[in-house]
Amino acid sequence: MSIIYVLIPLAILLVALAIGIFFWAVRSNQFQDLERQGYSILFDDDLAESKQPVKTEKTEAASGITSNPNKHD
Repeated sequence: MSIIYVLIPLAILLVALAIGIFFWAVRSNQFQDLERQGYSILFDDDLAESKQPVKTEKTEAASGITSNPNKHD
């Protein structure tokens, strides 16, 4: 029975902490743009392509890759 004296204040503390975190999230505009994450799933391939380094003629020549496979040097 003495454990109840520990559990009730602990539960009140956890609820107060959860409410505090919720109000912090609302004040810091965490819920303003709810659609962005849904769209990021659809368009993440475009982002991955734009982050790849652009190959130049020098990097292609250094790696041995040619843009025209029928061209022989």
